[in-house]
Amino acid sequence: MGAILHAIEVPPTGGDTLFADMYAAYEGLDPELRERIDTMTAVHDFVRAFGQQVDAEMKAEMREKYPQVEHPVVRTHPETGRKLIYVNRFFTDNIVGLDPDESTALIDLLASQAELVEYQCRFQWTPDAVAFWDNRAVQHYAASDYWPDVRIMERASIIGDRPA
Repeated sequence: MGAILHAIEVPPTGGDTLFADMYAAYEGLDPELRERIDTMTAVHDFVRAFGQQVDAEMKAEMREKYPQVEHPVVRTHPETGRKLIYVNRFFTDNIVGLDPDESTALIDLLASQAELVEYQCRFQWTPDAVAFWDNRAVQHYAASDYWPDVRIMERASIIGDRPA
């Protein structure tokens, strides 16, 4: 449902977090595309995002613990009643009923909406800063532009509802 991030150690430059408003991303789509995707379902896969760094045995354990799930491509927020795009490149594996090439192209198109600066805000971290966001309606990305410096954060996640 939500997430809280606390900055423990921040680099002198870089390391910002970019937040994308997925309501605005949905509303910015062509009306015909919105109508097309409103009833689609996507397969989300935890292993897709976190299984690349582990061996086959660990990947099998992850798959057992975190099976693939289906969520709507467009979810309706339970409090606001507004629609938003609910896919991303990291977890969304495919769109049910589409051939693989069409599925990949549509996921890329929808996920790219989070990259538009018009839908983003950029949070510049300072020591002990805290950000709290609605993880149902916002996507976030940590800019990896601070090497060789270090960024240390603490995160807490709040479990929420099943997307509908």
